[in-house]
Amino acid sequence: MRGTGPGGAVLLADVEAVPSAQPAAPRPAGFDFSQMRAAIAAAMSRSKREIPHYYLTDTIDIQPAADRVARINAERAPEARLLLGALFVKATALAARSYPEFNGRYEDGGFRQSPAVHVGVAIAIRGGGLVAPAIHDTDTLPLDAVMARLRDLTARVRAGRFRGSELADPTITVSSLGERGVEALYAVIYPPQVAIIGMGKVVERPWVVGGEIRARSILKATLSADHRVSDGHKGALLLREIDALLQKPEAL
Repeated sequence: MRGTGPGGAVLLADVEAVPSAQPAAPRPAGFDFSQMRAAIAAAMSRSKREIPHYYLTDTIDIQPAADRVARINAERAPEARLLLGALFVKATALAARSYPEFNGRYEDGGFRQSPAVHVGVAIAIRGGGLVAPAIHDTDTLPLDAVMARLRDLTARVRAGRFRGSELADPTITVSSLGERGVEALYAVIYPPQVAIIGMGKVVERPWVVGGEIRARSILKATLSADHRVSDGHKGALLLREIDALLQKPEAL
């Protein structure tokens, strides 16, 4: 498999482009995608009606992360390679642990901080719609385990075999449309959560490093957060922490 991402990194689109030797799994009997689409629409309408959103965007130099992924993948078989998305999910989990006002639920008129970090990952359903099942205890998992969970969730969601608990458990969500060509994503919060991180596509841009202009891999990360629970100052700190973690990917 040839990676088309920065430094030869393997992207999700590269994985999906490889022909499968297995037949596509049938949709489970009784699984109604039209009802799911209606449920998603109702949740998003509720979110925009009830949650006072605010938005912050940070432009992140992810060259260190892209370089690390390329080095790791150079020594691995295709099925064991990392995607940059796994680093985004792990960095978000660690940042949410440091700033717990973004990790939890707003229910019964108040915010309830979660003692665990369960990052929801937005995944498109082949039949239409979007769900964001949880990777449980994301902050405690090794990076390879996060990648394995991502692969498993993506496969099961697209086969319609995800579990209800996986949809109910997320405490913060990561959504990315970068592989669809979107540079910035201003996502809608999944109620009763209070924050979602949107990741755009990786682009090569001129960037100042050590006083010199260099070509670097750049990504825009956007926080959508609930103003009842946090404010722009805390939101900026959360994005700054995600940025800092991606500058030292060996620690993820």
